Amino acid sequence: MTKAKVAILKTKPETVIEDYQKLCKLAEINKALDLSTKTILKDNITWHNVFPGVNTTPWQLEGSILGLKSSGFNDLVAVHNHTVVTIAEKGEQELKFSPIYKKHNIPVLFNFKEEDMKWIKFNPKFKTLALHKVFPEGIFIPDFFVGKNIIHLPTVKTHSYTTYTGALKNAFGGLLNDRRHYTHTWIHETLVDLLAIGREIHSGMFATMDGTTSGSGPGPRTVIPHDKNIILASSDQVAIDSVAAKIMGFNWRKLPCIYLSHEHKLGVGNPEEIEIVGDVDVVNENWKFDVGVNFATGAGRIFWKDTPLKYIQKIFFHTPLVYIFIFASEMYHDRIWYKVKGEKIVKTWEQESQWGKLFTKYPK
Repeated sequence: MTKAKVAILKTKPETVIEDYQKLCKLAEINKALDLSTKTILKDNITWHNVFPGVNTTPWQLEGSILGLKSSGFNDLVAVHNHTVVTIAEKGEQELKFSPIYKKHNIPVLFNFKEEDMKWIKFNPKFKTLALHKVFPEGIFIPDFFVGKNIIHLPTVKTHSYTTYTGALKNAFGGLLNDRRHYTHTWIHETLVDLLAIGREIHSGMFATMDGTTSGSGPGPRTVIPHDKNIILASSDQVAIDSVAAKIMGFNWRKLPCIYLSHEHKLGVGNPEEIEIVGDVDVVNENWKFDVGVNFATGAGRIFWKDTPLKYIQKIFFHTPLVYIFIFASEMYHDRIWYKVKGEKIVKTWEQESQWGKLFTKYPK
């Protein structure tokens, strides 16, 4: 397999927009994408509330847009997805994406609105590892995604179900409908399947990853934020995830979605086979991030992974009983944890972190 390339830069608020443009060139975005077609911006709204280290940052979004445009990619469109616990429209406003899209004349579409796109049955050439078992009636994807470039915009953070989360997980929202929670027991295999599907349907794939403020602990929402001042980019979704995971302190061989993607030649997961450009010394850092669980993710793991209850999960998650869990998650995350603890962390970040101060300067 051809050696993959991952670009890494140290950055600061005063130069971050220019650094993202430099980053895109270092990672050879012009070679990764097809100039003749539209490019989808797939931002990461993990939570519709502001929380450091969790969501695509405004500077990541704007810097990536300018990086695309400076290489001639002017036909851009943003696509949001729906989840049972996240409100995309609220996230776009709270996370300050809307003024950026308006400034750069980028339309916003939603993969859950029929007027924007429809879900069509798709038969992958790749022999899927999980999706054919989870969705025996067929695999469905948004028709709008076919034949277009895509740029994923994740952040560097941990995840209670997958250890880390990055470019591979960012495809989860875009390519699966609101029943994506069916796949959680087989989440790693699902991410491999989605990567294979993405490689079949997209004319080009690229990712920028924001580690200006990164998240450790019970992710993907209730993380502990750490200012790390780095940004990454690559056309290889597996390589960028592997490098980010390594920096966080994880072994790529113990991350099944990376290891399996590497074994199936869908990308390069072995750091020894990845060329690092930019601030190359960053790859030798070890942040020693931990993965934890909170009340909601701990309950999910009981049903999806850690106990015999996973064998009867259909009773709880494939029936109207699922709304009990949706209500409980929303109650815990939005009405209890965020109000009691999260808002204080955000306020401290905005007052004391250079990145939090930058966030407050963006218009809403």
